[in-house]
Amino acid sequence: MIVIFLPKVRKHFESLVPVLYENEYFGFKEAAQKYVDDLFDDITENLPIHLHKPAPKYFDKYGKNMKYAVFRKNKQTAWYVFFTIYNKNGEKIFLVRYIANNHTIAQYLLP
Repeated sequence: MIVIFLPKVRKHFESLVPVLYENEYFGFKEAAQKYVDDLFDDITENLPIHLHKPAPKYFDKYGKNMKYAVFRKNKQTAWYVFFTIYNKNGEKIFLVRYIANNHTIAQYLLP
């Protein structure tokens, strides 16, 4: 199984470090960088084995027939990873199309 991120998702990860630091979620840039690196690694390693659900129609603007998985990082924050699964030469490919946290998209998810 392979996990691939669209370029815009990779850019989102890159832009996340300064946002987390500047908004004082982390006191040091290094801590923010570690958080983002750990999140990226967790998704890369565990997305294929994570439970996932069909994505609500609201998220069709990022891709059709997507699924999503939840990666909880602490008591306050869960990251929602939206992806499409493809099969190529007998291998599953997980294409990550969008990522956001509960603070920004909770209202669009079903309870």
